[in-house]
Order: sequence, then structure tokens, then C-alpha cells
Amino acid sequence: MLKAGRKVAILGAGAVGASVAYALSVTGVAAELVLVDVNRERAAGEAMDLSHAAAFIKPVEIYAGDYADCRDAAIVVFAAGANQKPGENRLDLLKKNYAILQETIPRLMPLWEGAILLMVTNPVDVLTCAALKISGLSPQRAFGTGTALDSSRFRHSLSRHLGIASRNIHANVVGEHGDSEVLLWSHVYVAGTGIDDYCRLAGLPPVDRLAVDRSVRNAAYEIIARKGATNYAISLAVKQICEGILRDEDAIMTVSGLIEGSYGIDGCCLSLPCVINAGGKGRPLELLLSPEEEEAVLHSAAVLKNAIASLGV
Repeated sequence: MLKAGRKVAILGAGAVGASVAYALSVTGVAAELVLVDVNRERAAGEAMDLSHAAAFIKPVEIYAGDYADCRDAAIVVFAAGANQKPGENRLDLLKKNYAILQETIPRLMPLWEGAILLMVTNPVDVLTCAALKISGLSPQRAFGTGTALDSSRFRHSLSRHLGIASRNIHANVVGEHGDSEVLLWSHVYVAGTGIDDYCRLAGLPPVDRLAVDRSVRNAAYEIIARKGATNYAISLAVKQICEGILRDEDAIMTVSGLIEGSYGIDGCCLSLPCVINAGGKGRPLELLLSPEEEEAVLHSAAVLKNAIASLGV
């Protein structure tokens, strides 16, 4: 059931932040939404537009505010920052969005009353690590969306080959939300059956793993090249994470958080399956990986550690 205190504050009212607000309002997950943006008029316009849907959705209070309005939020969604441009990778955004984080988090902390900080801004893994250092919050209370979206893209791509609903496919992407992400083929299951056995039983040809890998890994680049930004699918990933928190669901999702010993990794944030509930993010689940997958996860951690080191965090 929904917990009391269903207020969500969204920092950044651009394409992603506004889409998150839409997803949270239209699904009834949040009872109160405050949009905070350096462009107050933009935030006010988005809040007005969303509020005019009142006759079509469950009651929700939506308004533009300032940092002080985040004080009693259950979740603060950090979606402020520059968008990835065509030809850029997520790590290219690092310096610009780190500067925004450095300015914003210290303004929030004096107002903090136990909210969970959910990082969405890219590069989400590195900025989640930075947010933990700047805020002093525990790894359970500050984490990022990570590869939740990538895992959905993986399932979507598989569903097109298998001809079954994405929600009936168990498949996860771990590591960086970015170029070094790792598709866990050894843990793809349909009706409790491994992907290769399922294809054989269903009379289907084997999955073209390279093609699926390319489609998942390059999805953001393809979308950005066509429309300039990704916003709808990530907003629903945020909705699902917020729902897991507010409903105390004990849901398992691949979110980005501080790694403290899993696979011998320390000192960086990356995605592994974690339990999400009212307490925030539980300890990551250290799955039994193939040697190739474990090596790829270690490579992903090295990429992220180098990016973190470049900031001096």
C-alpha cells in the first residue's frame, strides 16, 4: 500500500524532469509534486500544464517551487543538467553537470529531512558517487537510476525476437549506464528457462546476441540523433523506482549505487540488481557471472573509476 508522505520534488524541469512529473502524476504514484528549476517560469509553465489534467487523473498537487519546498519531500529526483548532444557520450557531460551538482546539493542539505535522493542526470554513475561525497548521505538513501532503463531496452529487444511480452522476460544490464554496460546473457530467463533453451523449445532461431547488444548499447545515441533527447522511457523508470520506495515494494531493479566489495570492486558507483523499498536501496545482489561477464563488469568499474578520479572526488 502507499505510504504516507507521497511528496516528490523534481530538480530540473527540462524534458526529463517534466516527463518524470507527468509519469508520477498520471499514474497516481505521487500526491504532491514540486518542480524546481533555475528557470522558474519554465517550471511554472510545466506545473500549470500538468495541473490542467486534474479532471483525468487521481488528485495530485503540482506546483513550481524553490529549494525550501523540497524540505518535506519523501524523494528528491535530481534531473537538473545539460542534455547529451548528438555525437557526445554520457561521460562528455561530466564537467558541466558536476558543476551544477556542486552548486545544488549544498543548497539542499540544510533543508534535508530524511528524503531519498534519486540521481537521474548523466553521467548518472559518476554523479551519484559525487552526490554521495558532497551530501554525506548513506548509500541506501542516495542512488541513481543506473541501468534500469537499459534493462528495459534489453527486454524490449528480446521480446521482438521471441514474440512475447517484455514483462515476461527476465534480463538485466549491469555496470555503467553507458558505453561499457554489460548485458547479462547468462541470466536471461523466460518462464524459468534459459534463453537458448527457450528458443529451441519454441522452434525459434537463436537470438543474434551481437545485434541485440548493439541495439541496447546504442539506443540513446539513435534517439538523440533523431529527436535530441531521451525522456519518456527514463521517466517511467523513475516512476517505477519511486513506486518501489513509496509502496515499500521490495522490488528488484538494476540501480546505480556505491559498490563496497562486490566482485572485488570498491570506491565507485555502478548498477547491480538491488532491492528497492521504503528504506531506499538495499545491498547489491552479487550474481554468479560467467568469466567474460565478470571481466566486463570489472572493466566497466575501471572506466567509472577513471571518470571519478578526473573530478578529484
